[in-house]
Amino acid sequence: MLNEERRRAIVDLLHHEGRVLVNDLARRFDTSQVTIRKDLELLHSQGHAQRTHGGALMPRDKALADPTLREKEKLYRQEKSRIAAAAAAMVQERQVVILDSGTTTTAIARALRGASNLTIVTNAVNIAAELVGSSLEVILTGGTLRKNSFSLVGPIAEETLRRLNADILFLGVDGFDVQYGLSTPNLLEAKVNKVMSEVAKQVVAVCDSSKFGRRSLSLIVPTARLNAVITDKGAPPSDLRALRKAGVETIVV
Repeated sequence: MLNEERRRAIVDLLHHEGRVLVNDLARRFDTSQVTIRKDLELLHSQGHAQRTHGGALMPRDKALADPTLREKEKLYRQEKSRIAAAAAAMVQERQVVILDSGTTTTAIARALRGASNLTIVTNAVNIAAELVGSSLEVILTGGTLRKNSFSLVGPIAEETLRRLNADILFLGVDGFDVQYGLSTPNLLEAKVNKVMSEVAKQVVAVCDSSKFGRRSLSLIVPTARLNAVITDKGAPPSDLRALRKAGVETIVV
């Protein structure tokens, strides 16, 4: 395989999987890790990849990037499944749980389907649909539908949430800069998420490692508002250390 062909194949893998690892690529293309690192450095310089320790991610999204729910569902499926299982393990009987919109929180809803004596509050139409037929009580906020994310936003959603109290919020995000906070590309979504954080006793960020180091347009809450973070093993070690130093419980799955 020519160098250019190998690099094109790496870019294709990034688009389909969201992340690549040096060890895996070296085995896949039957070449040395040194060669793969050079490939990734070149792709990084060309804007086709975001170089990380041990591999590379898709290039950082611009602040306004707002991929659809279906596009997000294709990425980090195994990581999201493990994050969902860890989140579900935190939930206790008779609690009120808020799930915001997103693919990771949808995975949490699936993990909680078999539970009993729980109330789920959500602004995500698809999450409510996932829980139809379960024994869980489901409260849908109402509001204006965002077709990109199947979420309900706006004053109606915010007012509904302000009338409620919850034990725990699982918050999925598009960007997580540890120094800045949690962010999302849509201003209306950010406002609803902020109200969710205000009515919940605990706020738990649930995000795969690709979200770290990113800033989207709208700040939801600063890092200091978090009680815990659940992420995968690809998360930057420096960010994990900073979170633990700040007193945020950090669960890596």
